[in-house]
Amino acid sequence: MQRVSRDIILPRFRNLEASEIEDKGKNELVTVADKESEIALTEGVEAIMPGLAIVGEEACETDPLLYEGLSRQCWIIDPIDGTGNFAGGHAPFGILIALAEGGRTQSGWIYDPLAERFCHAHRGQGAWIDGEAVSARSTGQTPPIAGISTLFMKEGRREKVQEHIAPNYTLVDIPRCAAEQYPRLALGENDVTLFERTLPWDHAAGALWLNETGGKVARPDGSEYRVDEWDRPGLIGAASPSLWDELAQRMEKLA
Repeated sequence: MQRVSRDIILPRFRNLEASEIEDKGKNELVTVADKESEIALTEGVEAIMPGLAIVGEEACETDPLLYEGLSRQCWIIDPIDGTGNFAGGHAPFGILIALAEGGRTQSGWIYDPLAERFCHAHRGQGAWIDGEAVSARSTGQTPPIAGISTLFMKEGRREKVQEHIAPNYTLVDIPRCAAEQYPRLALGENDVTLFERTLPWDHAAGALWLNETGGKVARPDGSEYRVDEWDRPGLIGAASPSLWDELAQRMEKLA
């Protein structure tokens, strides 16, 4: 991840030609750096554990059959999470890699190329930042600090969230980058967050990492996030189980 950041991503940061940025639709961009990074990361994980399925964001864009690998032991790669930020020449953006088996993430890695912050976690073994064990902490603010993403919510639901959920929190802008949003929930910067879209490359690594810090990530009904249920909407993240419960109870009343 560090090598790909140094050799491919950072040299193109604030140095992209217009022809090197494409619009995939649905508020999504892709750059030449995304594509080249995914190729390099794919080669890297293949060398570590040969023969596993590899589910990369850009590869799935051209071959949706690759999603089938999510039910097996597989690598999941987001070569640049926060591409819109990267293409716009500003932070945050990051690299996300996860190792999953049977639909459940077993290990996850999150790398911030600009801050050189490296987060990783292994199921049942805890979470770390730059080699030091980390435990989630809340902001301690009243009302709690919330980063709520309504971007992919359907009309009607978006309005309900804005009317009935948002007033209970102090709202902050979302980073539009899961590689940044998950650390914020553990590091005392945000207390809760809502995600509507739950694609595996966005959440596989971060959900495991936050849960291993002692925070909580789960579906609104309390069920575990699974990478093979990527088309299922809705995910709640929080700095503590009690903050998660509070938001989940409010969300339940919207149904």
